[in-house]
Amino acid sequence: MNERSFIVPTMPQVSLDPSLDRRAQILEAAIVCFAKRGFHQTSMHDISAEAGISVGLIYRYFANKEAVIAAMADRHKSEIQDLLERARQAPSLFESLEILFTAHCCENSPKVLSAFVVDLYAEASRNPEIADLVRDVLDTAMEGVTDLIGRSPEAKAGGTHGLKPHELAELIFAVARGMLMLDVLQPQEMTEADRRTRQLEVTRRLWRLLFKTESEPAYA
Repeated sequence: MNERSFIVPTMPQVSLDPSLDRRAQILEAAIVCFAKRGFHQTSMHDISAEAGISVGLIYRYFANKEAVIAAMADRHKSEIQDLLERARQAPSLFESLEILFTAHCCENSPKVLSAFVVDLYAEASRNPEIADLVRDVLDTAMEGVTDLIGRSPEAKAGGTHGLKPHELAELIFAVARGMLMLDVLQPQEMTEADRRTRQLEVTRRLWRLLFKTESEPAYA
């Protein structure tokens, strides 16, 4: 999702399917519109204006606004799976949590993304179809984090204060959602470094509460 620092071998340049780029362009524009206006106030005309393309072209890719939201959910599930795979490759559970908590620090418009997610939750409380999409995305994330914790040496050694992996995952998600809500209220000038520092501090506090024993390093 972010902080991509992968080293890949040089490959011959391959032309990408332009339809994939166009779909991504529409989805990025939709996030901005939803964050600014909310779901109900956003029209397909708003999305087309933000994307700089015609409404007719948008309808070639998405039948309606609900289809745009469904595509966002699918894309986010894929991003979560990629992020979880990165976290699984970390040498310790603490470093896995660092990856999870700092995933959005390098977003170009983090407040826009946070505002979009907050509005998505609000819409899910009113719209059963949106609620199903959100629940599916959250289940994917929750199952991944639960598995990550369950496989960790910390959980196997019993250093989790008697809490089961899914219970720890629930607490981690509760903190992450709270931080996301606070993101909406952060000053616009908050830098990427400031965001990352704040997220890392939260990760360390959470680690001490949930996993650290007296014999373990403080990671501070």
